[in-house]
Amino acid sequence: MSASSPVVEVPSETLSLPALVQLLQTIFQRHGCRAEVARCLAENCAAAERDGAHSHGVFRIQGYVSTLASGWVDGRALPVVEDVAAAFVRVDAANGFAQPALAAARQLLVDKTRSAGIALLAIRNSHHFAALWPDVEPFAEEGLVALSVVNSMTCVVPHGADRPLFGTNPIAFAAPQAQGQPIVFDLATSAIAHGDVQIAARKGERLPPGIGVDSLGQPTQDPRAILEGGALLPFGGHKGSALSMMVELLAAALTGGNFSFEFDWSDHPGARTPWTGQLLIVIDPSKAAGQSFAERSQELVRQMHAVGLKRLPGERRQQQRERSQQHGIAIAVEQLQQLRALAEEG
Repeated sequence: MSASSPVVEVPSETLSLPALVQLLQTIFQRHGCRAEVARCLAENCAAAERDGAHSHGVFRIQGYVSTLASGWVDGRALPVVEDVAAAFVRVDAANGFAQPALAAARQLLVDKTRSAGIALLAIRNSHHFAALWPDVEPFAEEGLVALSVVNSMTCVVPHGADRPLFGTNPIAFAAPQAQGQPIVFDLATSAIAHGDVQIAARKGERLPPGIGVDSLGQPTQDPRAILEGGALLPFGGHKGSALSMMVELLAAALTGGNFSFEFDWSDHPGARTPWTGQLLIVIDPSKAAGQSFAERSQELVRQMHAVGLKRLPGERRQQQRERSQQHGIAIAVEQLQQLRALAEEG
């Protein structure tokens, strides 16, 4: 946004988290999801909106609806959970969404983690269209450490290349601390999340330099030029590009899912969800020797503040969560009208 851009007050209405979840669940069910899938997606999407992660909140609903209508994803899919080794769980999401696949395997994953000290969940044939941190935060709330990666549709140019190949390929991490909320972060390996580019385009805002290129491969700050034939760049040059490659290998090659460049949705107009894979690694820190992990993580946080760090990764999200819990979740009136209209369709 340019420095001279005026701040426009948008009329809004506040909803409680349960009310927003119920509204979104109704939308998902009306547009082809079975009840368990609808609930899972609604809770994820509402949590993102509650925490101020607007690019993964209700902004995504129209994308979900158009994807379901196109037949690209099966909203009624039943995940197939496979217990394949002492510390390895595999799930075939059956061309459904990733969150229900995770939910179906979650208890087995936790049990294996408690038993072996570490366990891995490999999800394939799945669609992930949401924020990644809600997938890992609940593990940290149980005292576990969790790391997850997921690849997405091709929209990022590898460092040193001239055409897109990778997805935004986020990484999420969660760890408990002795006091307060878990340490949780979720970052794209692209310079910016694709959803943030879409929001900037919708608002008519410009992006910072170094974010992406246009259809001719030239640097651009115009989000529409990135979306209409252009591409994003990895964050940190070759370092972000290497991490993005790692995510492709872990989330696709290791799980049996599609690489970002392997699926073709051209026969499904309106489809927006990438059909790829997801990997989760969960660790039980109580198996380690020495002091309590949660106390050690608390000490690290204390030292980070002591050297002048004002805000930890994920802290802004926690602050917004507290505000939403106190005052409700503010949804623009026009956006809320659209959501209610979608809830009445079908």
